[in-house]
Amino acid sequence: QSQLVESGGGLVQPGGSLILSCAASGFTLTDYSLAWFRQAPGKAREAVSAITGRDGSAYYADAVKGRFTMSRDSAVNTMYLHMSSLKPEDTAVYYCAVFKGLLLPTRPQEYDYWGQGTQVTVSA
Repeated sequence: QSQLVESGGGLVQPGGSLILSCAASGFTLTDYSLAWFRQAPGKAREAVSAITGRDGSAYYADAVKGRFTMSRDSAVNTMYLHMSSLKPEDTAVYYCAVFKGLLLPTRPQEYDYWGQGTQVTVSA
């Protein structure tokens, strides 16, 4: 059974850092393109970062460039989102996702597998 399990969310003060993890089972992450999305209350789900399975090319939303970094570790079949200089507007439920292909889509409807979501709250 293919599954993504997220961890690492929580409450952090503005300017702080968090690392989100997404462990995969049932398939190998390096075979596919990966992404992190987020959804704030009353807003649409949006792509934060994505990385291709083909050559590792990466996408970052303008709102997080220079602050967030996405990575993957093939040894433990896990993807990560390193978040720093966090702002209150980063508050959202964060989801990891897998696209069973080698392109770099940014629309949520194009992704095939999803994690359960983890809450990130940035507040003083």
